[in-house]
Amino acid sequence: MILQTNPKAGYLAHKNEIDDAIHRTLDSGWYILGQEVDSFEKEFSSFLGANYAIGAGNGTDALDLALRACGVGIGDSVITVSHTATATAAAIERSGAAPVFVDIDLQTYVMDPEHLEKTVQSLANRSSCKFKAIIPVHLYGHPADMPAILEISKKYGLFVIEDCAQSHGAVLQDRMTGTWGDLAAFSFYPTKNLGALGDGGAVAVNDAELAARVRSLREYGWKQKFVSEESGMNSRLDELQAAILRVKLKHLRAANERRNAIAEYYNQRLADSRCLLPAMQPNAVHVYHQYVIQVDRRDELKNYLQEKGIGTAIHYPLPVHLQPAYQKRYPMALPLNHTESIASKILSLPMYPELTDDELHYITETILSWLSR
Repeated sequence: MILQTNPKAGYLAHKNEIDDAIHRTLDSGWYILGQEVDSFEKEFSSFLGANYAIGAGNGTDALDLALRACGVGIGDSVITVSHTATATAAAIERSGAAPVFVDIDLQTYVMDPEHLEKTVQSLANRSSCKFKAIIPVHLYGHPADMPAILEISKKYGLFVIEDCAQSHGAVLQDRMTGTWGDLAAFSFYPTKNLGALGDGGAVAVNDAELAARVRSLREYGWKQKFVSEESGMNSRLDELQAAILRVKLKHLRAANERRNAIAEYYNQRLADSRCLLPAMQPNAVHVYHQYVIQVDRRDELKNYLQEKGIGTAIHYPLPVHLQPAYQKRYPMALPLNHTESIASKILSLPMYPELTDDELHYITETILSWLSR
């Protein structure tokens, strides 16, 4: 069986290094916020080109911490996309704010700046809508249009928090995602481009004051141990996961290059098919957390591939604004036509660096065989 994603393969590829890091950490006797976390935070911030990185328990916590550090809370509204993992909206709600959803660009699946501004304008005079921040999601590994989004944020006085859960190492105009906004949230869930062997997350930030707030908020609002200056939370990246991430960070660039090679193979083999292939904007470096096609009769193709031993996935089958938990609570300011139009067509093909050329040949031959029927 060819899996759609395979975190075990990522572990096995660096097994000896990871095992050594685990033993080193266990032998140290220090398991919470020790040398491994401190070293990873410095190494990850250096990789990004950010001044600070602060470890967190997971990506959802990282978003929540970033929102709280900006003073987002009850009565505020935060703008994001509906074509994303529910975690984005869940973090907004956890901060006390309400999500406002905007549409996506049909080619790149990321936030449409034009729809963003129209949404802000349409709700600007409503007393029930107090905009505080924008969360662009660099979905599937493609950077959102940050220059346009930042221009809008400055015009309306809004914080920008990047959701980088799927974009470790992605670049726009020679700057990595995670360094454009006021803060950025990363997830290290095992399937991510930079994945731990459990949960983990981080907040990247350039501003020293915001960084200090995140560090305090992640541990009960402490500046001095056992003294809470404000209401915080418990969200700490643990030492074992940090040690594992330090190993995998050294191999991230090579892993992303392999993802790009896999994407290029798919692009070439499926170029003349009836599938709509993912696009990449100029001045952007995609890191292909997922390789997502659009195809009619999507479910038939998915089932056919499953029968042939090829795993696929649907990211995401139902936009957040249409899910039962959100549908009636957050009515749309403007229609999300693009978001809704792709939901029945998108399909994520197998994508992880350890895929072999023979496996890629079999995957594409099987897709072309189904399309030719």
